[in-house]
Amino acid sequence: MEALNAAPGGRYIDATLGGGGHSQALLEASAPDGRVMGIDQDPEALDRTGRFLADYGDRFRAVHGNFAEIQSLAVENGFSEPDGILMDLGLSSDQLDTPERGFSFRFEGPLDMRMDPAQGQPVSEWLQVVDLDELTGVLRRLGEERQARRIAIAILKARDEDRLTGTRALAEVVEQAVGGRKGNRIHPATRTFQALRMAVNQEMEVLEEGLEAGIATLKPGGRMAVITFHSLEDREVKHCFRRHEGKEISLFQGGSEWRGDLPRVKRVWRKARMAQAEEIDRNPRSRSAKVRVIEKMEDL
Repeated sequence: MEALNAAPGGRYIDATLGGGGHSQALLEASAPDGRVMGIDQDPEALDRTGRFLADYGDRFRAVHGNFAEIQSLAVENGFSEPDGILMDLGLSSDQLDTPERGFSFRFEGPLDMRMDPAQGQPVSEWLQVVDLDELTGVLRRLGEERQARRIAIAILKARDEDRLTGTRALAEVVEQAVGGRKGNRIHPATRTFQALRMAVNQEMEVLEEGLEAGIATLKPGGRMAVITFHSLEDREVKHCFRRHEGKEISLFQGGSEWRGDLPRVKRVWRKARMAQAEEIDRNPRSRSAKVRVIEKMEDL
């Protein structure tokens, strides 16, 4: 809230509505007349959070969609040029804790992992058609998995033997492929689940589109904060912000000129900020979170 300069009368977009905690904080910070639009592609989240925030009346609007569409959704719902945009790229606790969604191997569930259960292809179907090279590439690129090929071979062998019956079966295949847990704090299937989820939801492509659309949507002087939970997303956010921040280039004939991507922005914090020990104690899932913030500048 501090980074976004949330203030009474402001208009804000929570581009990843989830459980509604950020939207509620924005509504409180912008009271009594500020407005918030929450976007989510998960119909269950929209329904649940709509009830949770019902007391805020017409100050809050929940919209079904993907944040890659933020510019058109803002126009359609009266939120053109908002004062602030927030993107939290982590999975919501409700999604993680619902076995039927298949996001976590802590519970037995189907291999689904779609953000919108009515759209796209579940992991179980994707794994039926993927080949070894593509699966290896996904695990290596999106999961940053060092043993990607070994895991991919094991997964496809289990697929051909009809052993991929659910989330726990997949986790066991991965664990066996890498030789067990070996005392690691993080389960060996964590990166594989991350990579598969990101692949079926096209998360990196959506993130790239969403960041560009978000910057374009902001009003001059408006701010955008993005919370990431792993290095791949954080690099994309950092590089996007740097491109739009640009730099002054000295010219041979004297003077200088700014070069970068428009619209122009400036970083509010030079580096990403992370949760401190006290917050991590209260909320262990915040341990890997980073937040970066930019402010949109006036047109050149």
